[in-house]
Amino acid sequence: MIAESWRAARSSVPPGHLDAAGCNVPSDRTLDAVVGHLRHEREVGGYRAVPDLHASRAALAALVGAGADDVALLESGTAAMAALLGGWPLPPGSRVGVTRAEYGSTLMLLYRLARLRDWKLLELPVDDDSRLDPGGLASMLAGGLDLVVLSHISSHRGVVQPAVAVGRLCRAAGVPLVLDVCQSLGHVDTGGAGATAYVGTSRKWLAGPRGVGFLIVPGLAGGMDAAAPALGGHAWVRGEAPAVGGHAWARGEAPAFGGQRVRGEAPAVGGHGWVKGEAAPLAGAARYETSEGPIAARAGFGVAVLEHRTLGPAAVHAHLAELGVTVRRLLDGIGGWRAGEPLDEPSAIVTLRPPPGVDPETAVEDARSRAAEASLLIGTVPVGRAPADLPTPVLRISPSPGAYQEDLHALARVLDR
Repeated sequence: MIAESWRAARSSVPPGHLDAAGCNVPSDRTLDAVVGHLRHEREVGGYRAVPDLHASRAALAALVGAGADDVALLESGTAAMAALLGGWPLPPGSRVGVTRAEYGSTLMLLYRLARLRDWKLLELPVDDDSRLDPGGLASMLAGGLDLVVLSHISSHRGVVQPAVAVGRLCRAAGVPLVLDVCQSLGHVDTGGAGATAYVGTSRKWLAGPRGVGFLIVPGLAGGMDAAAPALGGHAWVRGEAPAVGGHAWARGEAPAFGGQRVRGEAPAVGGHGWVKGEAAPLAGAARYETSEGPIAARAGFGVAVLEHRTLGPAAVHAHLAELGVTVRRLLDGIGGWRAGEPLDEPSAIVTLRPPPGVDPETAVEDARSRAAEASLLIGTVPVGRAPADLPTPVLRISPSPGAYQEDLHALARVLDR
């Protein structure tokens, strides 16, 4: 039923598409929403063509137990993570827990922030499948952590992390949890974790357009703000602003740097002077947004989210879990390729390690190329995606809800050569 409904919503799908974890296939209605909004902008003017996304934000937020005002839309999951962590008010010496399986871009960001702000990155304990050990996490929380960052499902390995248990432990310890749901929201159940913040993307399991990411911040605490204030998420206010980093801002003054304070009005912009005072964040997650963005893509994403709700998230999750198990049992051992997850892992991200005795990079690229010749679209994951956890590149097969069994068997024949 899920497969048929998913296919019926799409008049065109790339042949042999098995790369939902890379970029899924939008529905006809999603495509129409994007094109229709662009047409509307052309007809009435871009700034007058403002889509009503409240219902879509509410439906998206509901997938993690949050509300519409907790959602911020950005241009990608990576940008959302940067906006969130870049503005996180952690003092020097703070301890941030992260697993070895964390996404490469997030690791890059954390390493830079740790160097600039004197944070300490601590590796959280995992098992042989790179699944976080709740008991080990509990010990580290007792020893002192200030933030935990976790990918619910990694880009390079289809293991589902115990997010509910992790969230419970973090809340009990009073430690905020950032949960990356780029590969899980729309794929597995994301409810019950009770994270402080969620970071996700449109184009994968929700099958929305590229160019849209999101933050969901139901646990917005005092001091949390975007890395850089911008119109759209902030407003000018009069009067004294609160102390920042031990230095109070005076009216019409720039902040103190190196003990020096710059006085006077800010320069005129567009012929109008700035209001004296400080930029204050808007209420809710809106503070992470700017006044510009791919509005047509966001309109399409809104439709995709509502379609996912109509299809039935629980039914979609169950169908994808079954597909993943089917793919692993079919492909594990074929031509020497071995599954990177337990065969019964309830996710539709399937990774395959290259056969022994061959050059891994050559084997992965050759398999991808032969699959393409057979009109099969699969993914590959380079070591840089998870440098602390991935010793060699891997193949990644991630069927969408509408995947055909014939394509899976065709891939088995390709890998068996």
